[in-house]
Amino acid sequence: MRHFLTLKDFTKDEILEIIDIGLEIKKDLKNGIYKDELKKQTLGMIFEKSSTRTRVSFETGIFQLGGHALFLSNRDIHLGRGEPVKDTARVISSMCDMVMIRTFKHSMIEEFASYSKVPVINGLTDTYHPVQLLADYMTMIEYGIDENAVVAYVGDGNNMTNSWMMLSAKLGFDLRIATPKGYEVDGDILEESLKIAKGSGAKIIVTNDPKEAIHNATIVTTDTWASMGQEDEKEQRIKDFKGFMVDDLMMCLAKKNAKFLHCLPAYRGQEVSESVLEGHSKIVFDEAENRLHAQKGLMVWLNKQK
Repeated sequence: MRHFLTLKDFTKDEILEIIDIGLEIKKDLKNGIYKDELKKQTLGMIFEKSSTRTRVSFETGIFQLGGHALFLSNRDIHLGRGEPVKDTARVISSMCDMVMIRTFKHSMIEEFASYSKVPVINGLTDTYHPVQLLADYMTMIEYGIDENAVVAYVGDGNNMTNSWMMLSAKLGFDLRIATPKGYEVDGDILEESLKIAKGSGAKIIVTNDPKEAIHNATIVTTDTWASMGQEDEKEQRIKDFKGFMVDDLMMCLAKKNAKFLHCLPAYRGQEVSESVLEGHSKIVFDEAENRLHAQKGLMVWLNKQK
């Protein structure tokens, strides 16, 4: 049995295999073909953090595969209201075939997985967002920009940055990260990614200059400057991130046919300009849709590992 908590636990071949399964399922869906690969299976979905894309994609995905999803918020279960994580894990995993958790602390999902009898999927923690990166790379493959890709990430050194570092290190593409001073990437995760990158040939560069990161990049990506739980810091972050908005002038520094990605939700006029987002809206919303297909590939793959 395997869990999907972070990309560092997976090989390049395994990551690509998961995405390939997702692409095949997507192709079938577009042709009106539904395969009940998870027939009568139940996905328990624990949400300590709310979400649009995560809930809709997992709930729709398990349904299209012949299964059923249970939405469990803090108001619905005792987790966080007195019951230890290990007890909740034992109970839910005895009744469900798979569990997806979207939470704050990564240590919580690690503890849950250690007591779970079924595969646990990280739907997002404050440290990693691996399911988003599956969708992002699937989108890059579909647009033919996965080979020799140079990805520029501009913004906060957060869970998306950590996940991009791990994907780059595993798959071998170059990654440049530009963050404001004081918002740099996690040093331990950077060090770990650089060690893995030695084997794949990836080059990971960190800087405080967004123009340096974007120069000749094939993919430019960013994320919201204030994530959920950081609302009190929003006004200060807007000041600190001045000069880090991805606008048309920034995109002109990238390669001529460079694409822009965003995990959404996007705050126009902050991390990205209206013109850039709308100018790249097709790929951004294809990327959002691919959460559905990549996660179906992941659930099917995990089910085969049982």
